[in-house]
Amino acid sequence: MSRLVAYLILAIAAGTASFYISNSTIVNMTAGLSVGLLIPIADEIGQNWGQIRHVWYSIRYRRRVIRVSTSYLFRIIIDGKYLLIRGARYAHQFQPIGGVHKVSPQGSSSLHAMGVTDDDLIPVDPARYGDIRVRVPGKMIAKFFRWFDSRQGREDSPWREFQEELVATGILSASNFPHIMHNYLRREVDPIRYSEYADSLEILVADIYELIPNQDQENELRQLAASNHPDLVWVSSQQIRRRGATPGQPQSIEIAAHARRLL
Repeated sequence: MSRLVAYLILAIAAGTASFYISNSTIVNMTAGLSVGLLIPIADEIGQNWGQIRHVWYSIRYRRRVIRVSTSYLFRIIIDGKYLLIRGARYAHQFQPIGGVHKVSPQGSSSLHAMGVTDDDLIPVDPARYGDIRVRVPGKMIAKFFRWFDSRQGREDSPWREFQEELVATGILSASNFPHIMHNYLRREVDPIRYSEYADSLEILVADIYELIPNQDQENELRQLAASNHPDLVWVSSQQIRRRGATPGQPQSIEIAAHARRLL
């Protein structure tokens, strides 16, 4: 952000100088400099767009309270099909492996200092204790996301949900999955919107990971795909886009909307 400000100041100064200097050579130089600076400015804006957007939210919604929910999701693909699991809260639909980030005691202190409170939309039970599903004072949105991006005081690995949903349940064996390799793909931060479900402004955040199985793990996943486990489905990208519908066939499953983040 500091480089962006410096570039802007230089560009404005160079552009302003061109209006007050009569020497054509110097005018051309300053004009060229101001135009040349637009390239790094555009680059800086692109790289810092998320921060800029959150600063704007902090100003525009400074007197509001905003619901923020952050999560991580796993893309698991075998033979072109994506693995989805039956939802815990919505048993009629299937969704990606993953869940909400947890906050540590250190992070809880940081959030408390910002005036961040627990979300009251979903009852907090032992399984959901420490979830980063919170209500943030609008004026603190930029500060909250700086804290989140620092990764200090919060969960920074997708292993917990993978282990809880697939290994601890016995769906996958602990012998083949004592640990996993994964690639971090991207982060999706939705623009702020009003949520009727939450009855408030809301920002949803999702980190997307892709499982990189070794040969034994891949073999077990392929066997799992052939087992017709009642709590799992293996679906195509088209089925995910269509929320479970297949053209010309009765719809037998419902896929959660956020599964599209895997594509």
